[in-house]
Amino acid sequence: MHLMQLPREVLLGENLIGETVNVAERLGLGKKALVLYGPRTRRIAGKDVEDALGDHYEVEGVTVSGATMGEVERVISIIQDHRSDWLIAVGGGSIIDVAKLSSFRAGVPFISFPTTASHDGIASANASIRDLGLKTSLKAVPPIAVIADVKVIKTAPYRYLAAGVGDVISNLTAVKDWQLAHRLKGEYYSEYAASLSLMSAKMTMRSADIIRLGNEESVRRVVKALISGGVAMSIAGSSRPASGAEHLFSHALDSLLEKPALHGEQVGVGTIIMAYLHGLKWERVRETLKKVGAPTNAYELGIDPEVIVEALTIAHTIRPERYTILGREGLTREAAEKAAEITGVI
Repeated sequence: MHLMQLPREVLLGENLIGETVNVAERLGLGKKALVLYGPRTRRIAGKDVEDALGDHYEVEGVTVSGATMGEVERVISIIQDHRSDWLIAVGGGSIIDVAKLSSFRAGVPFISFPTTASHDGIASANASIRDLGLKTSLKAVPPIAVIADVKVIKTAPYRYLAAGVGDVISNLTAVKDWQLAHRLKGEYYSEYAASLSLMSAKMTMRSADIIRLGNEESVRRVVKALISGGVAMSIAGSSRPASGAEHLFSHALDSLLEKPALHGEQVGVGTIIMAYLHGLKWERVRETLKKVGAPTNAYELGIDPEVIVEALTIAHTIRPERYTILGREGLTREAAEKAAEITGVI
């Protein structure tokens, strides 16, 4: 049996805060709601969502400080004490990840209300938690609905939108890794999920000139691609369509750095290198990232070249069960330096 869990509603438009009530009513959600936000996203949209829901539901707001297991356990405790019927996460990746995992473990649905378009976690079933050691993500369920307010997302610094492009483009090498694992290791492969993932990446690359403008249409295009990536993962039943060696590289950087760059920025740079290793047109990947203003090298990431090389050599250890172009043995230091130098990353 292959189980596919998908969001039941996806709303993309402007001035959607008031629509949270209508979505909850259409989905038949219970009367007790928990609104999660960060200190900043509370001001941006969280308090407004809380107020809009407050006229129709019993609402409690919770400020989340980061994507840690401690915060997940705290939110689960609040869900149980408050007897919440459902959650809505108003924020970026950390807030949504905490809501995703805590709602899953507490057995209640959650709505994703992203305030940035920096990565595909806004619609996926995977929750990235920081303090898990080398294991960086846990399986949960996708949101029951996604409400993407273009005007809210546009208030975030443009850097986040460019990072979202990096995360979408990474589908190119992720799918290549998946195909490799299918051929060499007999791993399950979904052509439909892979095709949807690749289409999202290619359409985003073609839209680079529009995305770089940073307007409402730019946000719409990136959000659609990120949601499509999340749906592709739900169809596949794993993160394979959107996470390969480039993500392992990013997670390796996270483990080595106290303050890493944005996830999508690191993944984008990783995609340049992995595209080179796969024999793809890595120059086109780099050109697209440059066009939208995303980092393409260590200097622009603000990361020491030595750390880049080290991350490349340990990336294969992050998820040893996941076969990628890095193989079981990983890259030698010489091979890592060569790949990073040829692609201009260092």
